[in-house]
Amino acid sequence: MSDRADSPKSNPKNLMRWRHILGRFAQDKLQCPMEGRDARIEAALDYLYGREYQGRGMRGKEGKGNSTEKQPGSLDPSQLNVPSWIAEVRELFPKETVEIVEKHALDRYGMTELVTDPQVLEKLEPNISLLKTILTFRGMMQGEVLQVARRIVREVVEEIKQRLASEVRQVLVGKLNRAQHSPLKVAQNLDWRGTIRQNLKHYDPERQRLIIQNVRFFARTERRVPWQVILCIDQSGSMADSVIHSAVMAGILAGLPLLRVSLVVFDTAVVDLSEYVDDPVEILMSVQLGGGTDIGQAIAYCEGLIENPNRTVLILVSDFAEGASPMKLLSACRRLKESSVTLLGLASLDESANPYYDRQMAERLAETGMEIAALTPKRLAEWLAKVIS
Repeated sequence: MSDRADSPKSNPKNLMRWRHILGRFAQDKLQCPMEGRDARIEAALDYLYGREYQGRGMRGKEGKGNSTEKQPGSLDPSQLNVPSWIAEVRELFPKETVEIVEKHALDRYGMTELVTDPQVLEKLEPNISLLKTILTFRGMMQGEVLQVARRIVREVVEEIKQRLASEVRQVLVGKLNRAQHSPLKVAQNLDWRGTIRQNLKHYDPERQRLIIQNVRFFARTERRVPWQVILCIDQSGSMADSVIHSAVMAGILAGLPLLRVSLVVFDTAVVDLSEYVDDPVEILMSVQLGGGTDIGQAIAYCEGLIENPNRTVLILVSDFAEGASPMKLLSACRRLKESSVTLLGLASLDESANPYYDRQMAERLAETGMEIAALTPKRLAEWLAKVIS
C-alpha cells in the first residue's frame, strides 16, 4: 500500500476506520494501537460480525479461540455477553448505527435471545424494526419477556399513531362548508379570503401592512350516514410493515364518527379481530406473521360481514401472492363489485414505502373491478374521504 496523503497509513483516523471495518483479522496488515474506546468498538463489532468466520477455520489471530473470546492485548474489562454487548453498542455508536447493528444481530445472525430474554429486550431501542422482530418471534415469548414485549409494542405503536392520527382525522372529518364559519381554530380550515376582507378596515397605510385582528375558519360538513370499512389484512411473512400500519390505521378510523370498522387478518386461516379494532397493540400481539396465503377464503369471510353493500368499503391489504386457486378470490370480488361494494386492493409497502406485490394477480383483480393502489396511510385517508363523501 502506498503512502499517499489519503491512504490509511498516512491518516491515523482512516487507519482506525479500516481496522474497525475489516476487524481483528486485519491486525497484521493494519497495525495500530487498539486501546480504550477503539478497543471497545472492535470488541463490540467482533462479537457480532466475527460470527462470519465461524466454521471457516479462522479462529483468533493464530486460528485458535472463537470470535467472542477476549483477545490478547485487549483492554476490555471482561468478556462480552449479550446484555453487556447491547449496552456497549448503545454507548459506543449513534442511534442510527445501533438500529442497523441490532437488526443484523436478529435477521442475519439469529440472535433470538434478544427477544426471549427480558433483560436483553429491555435494553433494545424501541423502533419499528424491533417491533417486526417481536411480531415474528412472539410465539417464543412467555411470562416476563412477553410483558416487556407488549410495552415496547405499545411505545412504538403510540409513536406511529401520533404521527398519523392528526392528518388522517383532518382528511376524514368532513368536507369544508364554505357557506358556514366555525369558532374552532383549525389551520386546515382557514378562510384566508374571508380573513383578508374582514380585516381590510385595519389596514395601516403608514406601515403598509394589514393588521389581522379577526381570523375566520370554515366549518366542516358532518357526515350523517354511517359507512362500514372492512380491513382484510394479509399476515404472511412478507407483510410485517403493512400489518403494523394497518393495525394503527384501523385504530384511528375506529375513533372517527359514523365509521364502523371491522378488521380481519389471514394467512391460510382467517381470524376476525374486529373486537380489538380500537386497540392496535392487542391486534399486533394477536397476529402471527408467516405461513401461506389464502386470499379467496378471507374475502369470502369478509363478504359475510357486509350489511349495506352501497355504503361498504372493503380494503384488501396484501402482496396479492395467492397460494390457493385464484378462482375463488376472483369470483368473490366480482360478486362484491356487482353488489356495489367499493373494493380497494392496497399493495403492500416496505419500511421505505416502496410497493412490492404480484403484478399479474393485481391486474386480474383490477379486471374484477377492484381498484389497485400503493398508498401511504395519509393517501389512503384521502382516498377514503373521496369515496365516502
